[in-house]
Amino acid sequence: MLRLPRFKYLRPKTAREAARMASELGPKAMFVAGGTDLFPKLKRRQFEVEALIGLDFLSRQVRAGADEAEVDAGVTLASAAANEHLSATFSGYAEAAGVVSSPPLRNAGTIGGNLCVDTRCNYYDMTYEWRKAIGFCMKKDGDICLVAPSSPRCWAVSSSDTGPMAIALEGMVTLAGADGERELPVAALYRDDGIDYLAKQPSEVLTSLRLPVIEGNQSAYVKLRRRGSIDFPIAGAAVALRLDGATVTRCRIVLSAVASYPLEARAADDFLTGKTLDEETVRAAAEIAAKPAKPLDNADLTHFWRKRMVRVVVEQALAAAATRGGGSMVKLLGQHPG
Repeated sequence: MLRLPRFKYLRPKTAREAARMASELGPKAMFVAGGTDLFPKLKRRQFEVEALIGLDFLSRQVRAGADEAEVDAGVTLASAAANEHLSATFSGYAEAAGVVSSPPLRNAGTIGGNLCVDTRCNYYDMTYEWRKAIGFCMKKDGDICLVAPSSPRCWAVSSSDTGPMAIALEGMVTLAGADGERELPVAALYRDDGIDYLAKQPSEVLTSLRLPVIEGNQSAYVKLRRRGSIDFPIAGAAVALRLDGATVTRCRIVLSAVASYPLEARAADDFLTGKTLDEETVRAAAEIAAKPAKPLDNADLTHFWRKRMVRVVVEQALAAAATRGGGSMVKLLGQHPG
């Protein structure tokens, strides 16, 4: 049986107090909200900490306004998935929250935690004894990336479901530090690095997510995994688009689990803008979107198959988002899979 290491549990009352604690304690402290990803990793000794800083103080509300929705970082994934306003106005985001892990873990896991969830790799997400037997990897205790031994960087993959969808919806996050708050686009929250994957300071607390209301926006998220529950994504597509009849006037496609950060398919966005959305156009856009995806042998199932499936999940997400616009899109694209 894997057991948690000993640690102190600290309970600050505000985000700024939590940030001050983290700044003073440095790398020997980590934040914890739901703990659904952190606690198993502590048991596997993927992190070594002396203290956990609890984020129980985070609010758990979704505030719906005419121009935006603000989702507190403490809102559970289950609550976000079931929220009527999010489901109606930001359907792709509610979908993404609703397919993270399994129902019991969605009841504990938070939207802030999923935005900041650690990158994953078959050579990293193992017990200490297993990792020691193979000589460790660059992400923890070793000095080479076992997926790409000649590479100078770690290729662990981004495993957030809600992150790509929040980017597609042009979301903003609020970060609280010891000296104040700042905002940045969700797209700027991530770095293309398996180890140093977040652009926020380690001591900053993510306190909320803001999603702007864009008239006519339609969104969808499609996730590929071995099982229909529990598993992390091995490929996924977040789509937000705006239509004028059958013509695309605005589009953002963001891929999950095919890079060390949520991968924006900007060439596909540009291709689709101004085009009539039909089956042929969707197939062509999906081919373009899949080109920058470079799955490696560091997640479930073969990376060759995952590469081919990127095109499929993009097609499905585009069809699902488009058909939410009405019957005309159903006729153009046929029956979508959701």
